[in-house]
Amino acid sequence: MKVHKIVSFSMILLTCAPWCIFSEERLLVNMNLVRNASALGAYCLDGSLPAYHLHRGFGAGALNWLLQFEGGGWCNDIQSCLVRAKTRRGSTRYMNKLEAFSGILSNNASLNPDFYNWNRVKLRYCDGASFAGDAKFDNGTSLLYFRGQRIWKAIIHDLLPKGLGNAKKALLSGCSAGGLSSFLHCDNFSSYLPRNASVKCLSDAGFFLDERDISLKHTFRSFYEDLVSLQGVEQNLDKNCTSSLYNPNQCFFPQYALPFIRTPFFILNSAYDVFQFHNILVPTSADIHGHWNRCKLNPAACTTIQINILQEFRKDMLSALRLFYIYSRRGGMFINSCFAHCQSESQDTWLAANSPRVHNKVKLKINAKLENIEKYSFQESLKNEADTKYWPAGIDNCLST
Repeated sequence: MKVHKIVSFSMILLTCAPWCIFSEERLLVNMNLVRNASALGAYCLDGSLPAYHLHRGFGAGALNWLLQFEGGGWCNDIQSCLVRAKTRRGSTRYMNKLEAFSGILSNNASLNPDFYNWNRVKLRYCDGASFAGDAKFDNGTSLLYFRGQRIWKAIIHDLLPKGLGNAKKALLSGCSAGGLSSFLHCDNFSSYLPRNASVKCLSDAGFFLDERDISLKHTFRSFYEDLVSLQGVEQNLDKNCTSSLYNPNQCFFPQYALPFIRTPFFILNSAYDVFQFHNILVPTSADIHGHWNRCKLNPAACTTIQINILQEFRKDMLSALRLFYIYSRRGGMFINSCFAHCQSESQDTWLAANSPRVHNKVKLKINAKLENIEKYSFQESLKNEADTKYWPAGIDNCLST
């Protein structure tokens, strides 16, 4: 093991295993290529092998597992996928071989009190369809593998004999496009584990809305439809969902898939999610003159009209979550008003003195509810937390974004 700098904290020295490298601030974990992935035809866009990072649990958490899907957008046409295949988003050849574990992946008990001693896994994202496609493009000149579903299966099969198959508690989570993956694979994840295991799922910034943009076009719906068609995703979407909708491709959106998920689910999201603000509500194609540029760069510069439009977007998100809020007895959510995207992987927004709050409940309360995702008896008083005040006058404690 290479040590960049001697760390004086005995707890860190005791819990560091040969597969990790510590600095004063970061836990760096080595990449594991899935060597048997080729037997399943599981390849990244460019044909390279998929990978994950595993940091072993210990003590009371030795039989518990947390799997975190990496995020990183999507590609919905051949040209964008060819470009992606030559980056870390489409090939393990370009990925850093060491990955920093922080936030929900941290092994520091004071910074991640509920999951610090679990087996924690980061699944690297290299397919461009939230681990859900199963197709191939080959025109004799260019070759692309759309094999996200097989990558998911290959990683799970690699982890099962390493202890996942004997898990007592397991949490499937993800951020952004990885948060969408949590919706898409939650029940399937549960099916791999022992019947007596406590299995739960978490999506961070993955509740992407099927919403019209400011020009009243369904720009993002069209994007997803192209993606689902190109990468052969529809066959892997929830069959109960696809059979219930006129357009089965819409089951790629969490709001349509969520009612059919049987495994207990927790949603962490901002009602003013920055990615959705910039790409769903106000994509460049809907603002060709750049009237929203200043507002995008600095929310304080938004005009009254723009603020009203953003507040309507917030209302639509809460409306899409309403039935889940009312009827879900084994799930929960934490929806705040931060201009943010992904809050579980960064220590500042996961658990810190100035972490975002809702009703004065910090991320520790999310951790408490995720601990209830372990114990799973969401107390009614803590079950769902949503910001009840409109931005900007009633904004909760948020870091600058």
